[in-house]
Amino acid sequence: MPQPPSPGRTVMYQLSGDDAQQITHQRVQTGITGNYVEAGQIYPAVVVRVWSGNVDAACNLRVLLDGQDPPLWATSRIQGSDPGTWSWPERV
Repeated sequence: MPQPPSPGRTVMYQLSGDDAQQITHQRVQTGITGNYVEAGQIYPAVVVRVWSGNVDAACNLRVLLDGQDPPLWATSRIQGSDPGTWSWPERV
């Protein structure tokens, strides 16, 4: 049975087109460097807040990018497999 998220857990976040655009814009404005970002790329994220206690809960996330960027603030994101959603890390 799927587990609900809880603060402090690490999940995988799939960037949306808006996320990638925001990251690129911030890099241009600040001179920060990092690897190219685009919608669909997956990055680790830390759950900061959960808006309800069930499996379909929306979460606020701090997404860890590959570069000098500060963590991306992704708010009210739900679990899924589309850009702009989070998923549990694959067990290996």
